[in-house]
Amino acid sequence: MFKKILIANRGEIALRVIYACREMGIKTVAVYSEADENSLHVRFADEDICIGPARAIDSYLNVPAVISAAEITGADAIHPGYGFLSESAYLAEVCEACHIKFIGPSPQNLRLMGDKARAKRAMRKAGVPVIPGSEGPVETEEKAQKVAKEVGYPVLIKATAGGGGRGMRIVASPAELGHAYRTCQREAEAAFGVRDVYVEKYLESPRHIEFQILGDHHGSVVHLGERECSIQRRHQKLLEESPSPALSDKMRRKMGHIAVEAAEAVQYTNAGTFEFLLDKDGKYYFIEANTRLQVEHGVTELVTGVDIVKEQIRIAAGERLSLKQSEIVFSGHAIECRVNAECPDSFVPCPGIIHVFSVPGGPGIRVDTAAHSECTVSPYYDSMIAKIMAYGHDRQEAIQRMRRTLDLTVIEGIKTSVPMHQRILADPDFCAGRFNTSFMERYLPTPARLATAV
Repeated sequence: MFKKILIANRGEIALRVIYACREMGIKTVAVYSEADENSLHVRFADEDICIGPARAIDSYLNVPAVISAAEITGADAIHPGYGFLSESAYLAEVCEACHIKFIGPSPQNLRLMGDKARAKRAMRKAGVPVIPGSEGPVETEEKAQKVAKEVGYPVLIKATAGGGGRGMRIVASPAELGHAYRTCQREAEAAFGVRDVYVEKYLESPRHIEFQILGDHHGSVVHLGERECSIQRRHQKLLEESPSPALSDKMRRKMGHIAVEAAEAVQYTNAGTFEFLLDKDGKYYFIEANTRLQVEHGVTELVTGVDIVKEQIRIAAGERLSLKQSEIVFSGHAIECRVNAECPDSFVPCPGIIHVFSVPGGPGIRVDTAAHSECTVSPYYDSMIAKIMAYGHDRQEAIQRMRRTLDLTVIEGIKTSVPMHQRILADPDFCAGRFNTSFMERYLPTPARLATAV
C-alpha cells in the first residue's frame, strides 16, 4: 500500500481524498495555488506545497509543477480527483516514467476513452449500442454535411476531446451546419487544444443515465448501479440521483451488464463511468466514458455502501476489488444537489466572500464542501462550493430530506443556486420522475429575466 499520496486538486474533492487516506493510514500532500493558500485542504493535509499563481494553467494544470511537488515530498502516488488533470494521459505517462503511481486508469485507457470518436468505435466493436454518426472526426465541412444527411437532422456536432458542453452544437438544418461546425472547431481548440469534431444523430429530450464501474488489474470489473443525470443546463449537471426513476430492475441489470462488458472490452482499470442516453422508446445508446472519479460519486456510495475513493487507491496499489458483483447490494435512494456560487436566475458566477455558511445535518444528510464562513470563493475556478446529498429509504423520503436541508441552509455574502434547487424539488414533474434533459428549459432565463437578475 502507498505511504504518501499527493492530491493534484483543490476544494471539496481534495478533502474527500484526504478523508479516505486518513482512514487508510496514508499520509497526504496538498498542492495549492497562491489563491488557495488558506484553503481547508491545505490545512488538513499532512504536508502542503505551493505550485504556482492563481490561474489554473499556471498551477493545477501545470504537470511539471505537480510532478516536482510529488518528488520533493516523496509521494509514491498521485490522486487527480476530478477536473483539472484527472483525465490527462500525459500526466499518467509522466507518472509512470517517474515511478509514481497514477490513481486512475492507464494512459492507454485515458487516450482511448478520452477521444469520444475512438471510444465510440471501440464500443461498436464490443457490440455496445452507439448513436448513429461519423466513425471518427470529420475533417471538412463537406464531410460533416454528408454524415448529417445520412443520419438525418437534427444532429449534434461535438468535440472529440473534453466535455462540459464546450465544442458542442445542435444543428437543425443544413443551413446551420457550416457555422456550427466552425464554431465547434474553434471552441474545441481553445478549450482542449484539439480542434477535431464529430457528428452524430441528436436525440431530442432523452434521459442521461450513467453507470459507475470499477475494474482492477486482475481482470475483474463490477458496476455500482446507475445515476440519473438528466437535470442539467447547458450540458452541466445540476442534480443527480441513484437509482434512476426511469429504469426497471430488468433494464438496470441489462444496462449494468452492458457497461461491464464495455469496460472489459477495453481492459478498463480503476474507477470510471460509462454514459448512455435513453430515448422515449426505452432504447439506450453509449455516448462517452468519463475516465475518472465523478462529482456525483457520493450518491452511489450512499446506495451501495462502497467507498469509491478507497477502492481507487486499493486498485492502483495492485489489490483486487473488495467486492464481487453478487456481493454489491443496492439500498434506498440518494439525491445530490450541486450548490454553485452563482445567481439562481441568470446562472452568472458570483465569487466573493462567504460571511455565513451553515448547512444543517440530520438523518440521511451528507455534505461535501470546502466552504466555510469568511472563506473566499475565487473567480479562477469552478463555481461549485458544496455538494448536498440526501439519502432515504425511497425516492420520496430522499426528496423530503433534501427539501428540509435546503430550506434550513444559510449562505450569506454571495448568491447561490440553492433557490433553483428548491424550485426543481418542488416541481410536480420532477417529483413524479417525469423529466428528461430538456427539463431545465422551463427555468432558463428569458432576456428580460436575465437583465433583471444581472
